[in-house]
Amino acid sequence: MRYLIYSLIILLTLTACKNDKSNDSPFAFFGGEIVNPNNDYVLLLKGEILIDTLKLDKNNRFSYAINDMKTGFYTFKHGIEVQVVLIEPNDSIMLRLNTLDFDESLVFSGDGADKNNYLINEYLQNEILEKEIFKLCKLDPVSFENEINHLKQQKNKELDKFVKNHEISDLFEKIAQSNINYNYYSNKEAYPVINFTYNKKNIFKDLPENFYNYRNEVDYNEEGYLDYLNYNSFLRFTLNNFTLARHLSHSESDNHVSTSMCYNMDKLKLIDSLVENPTIKNNLLYYYTMLFLTKNKHIEKNESVKNEFLKYSTDEINNHKINDLFISINNLIPGETFPKIKIRNARNSELEFYTIINKPTAVYFWSRNYFKHFKESHYKVHELKRKYPEVDFIAINIDDFSSNRFVRTLQESNFSLDNEYQFKNPEAAMHTLAIYPMNKVIIVDKNNVIVNSKANLFSRHFEEQLLGLINK
Repeated sequence: MRYLIYSLIILLTLTACKNDKSNDSPFAFFGGEIVNPNNDYVLLLKGEILIDTLKLDKNNRFSYAINDMKTGFYTFKHGIEVQVVLIEPNDSIMLRLNTLDFDESLVFSGDGADKNNYLINEYLQNEILEKEIFKLCKLDPVSFENEINHLKQQKNKELDKFVKNHEISDLFEKIAQSNINYNYYSNKEAYPVINFTYNKKNIFKDLPENFYNYRNEVDYNEEGYLDYLNYNSFLRFTLNNFTLARHLSHSESDNHVSTSMCYNMDKLKLIDSLVENPTIKNNLLYYYTMLFLTKNKHIEKNESVKNEFLKYSTDEINNHKINDLFISINNLIPGETFPKIKIRNARNSELEFYTIINKPTAVYFWSRNYFKHFKESHYKVHELKRKYPEVDFIAINIDDFSSNRFVRTLQESNFSLDNEYQFKNPEAAMHTLAIYPMNKVIIVDKNNVIVNSKANLFSRHFEEQLLGLINK
């Protein structure tokens, strides 16, 4: 009831603003409520430009009038979670979400809500369908194509029904149709890459001649589509597909292609030749270079890929980030001392990291924004502690929130506060330790010397690495 009253007050305010004849510029309203917030604000962006920082009130609600607005997708961020909302003139959109289940809990209300609820539901459905697509990829090419054609037809029928039952703009209809099309294209581009991982080495030769006919209609430089998740997924799948075909045409080895320096160098060259739009090109170059540097275990190959990236990238900010990442990773190679990092314990006492190391240790990381990983990693460590008492397991929270919130998060999940810490300066520490992906684990010996900076808590090899650490 309180939320309903709040909504009515906001909508009455908005109506008054709309009736103000002195304001003829495009206008819209965006507001909402964050349940279990990670901090006290929401960031609102258009593209990469920050529009404003929207403070949460005492009830964890925010409201914002967008004056002289530009129609299209706006990005909102809370903590490290990100989503988009389609805003058009005279919209009055409110959202409600729970950070413990960010995307799944997101719901919109008000004028402009229907189209955004449709888009977020499509996003969630596509996430579920991804697992089904992997299974379908085991079919022969013709059967696979028939199956995804059927899925696309279903999506088109659902969109037609939605359009008939709602008053929607041409822009929304274009976006919704593009999402369906690009999701379909992504599935087709993923097919040979996924089959290659199933050791079907001749998959490209088995594809029907017209399998990729749609490529003649696709624009790889649609900057206006950069906020479309499905367009970005399509670009990435396409580049993986193109690169794989090119790589296999001249490489003697087809093992571990995704982590191959040659394969990744091919990909950067392909991006440069295929994509002309500088924003799209720079984003793709940065994404794939960062992915390689953070996952590559052969550090001697990093410099060649970094230099190849710098040859093509014209974005100075991205160039600076990649150079810094390269330096950070070089400081994390086996044999180096764990970097000097300041941490806080559950009593909010500040410590130097090295002071808590007195035996072989596995350092893992968690965030409240990745709640499933937070729980699963702690359950896994609870099991490992019983099996390997010779090893310390230290958990470090990467979130930028108060000590009280840090402690409360652990206690609400019934986790012990022992060996639980926070970074004093999360952003700087995450950069120094190159914490990506979240399941990364850094293993050090009793002297605080790095043994492995790219371990994975859930890898089948992790326990072997622990035994190696114990026997060192």
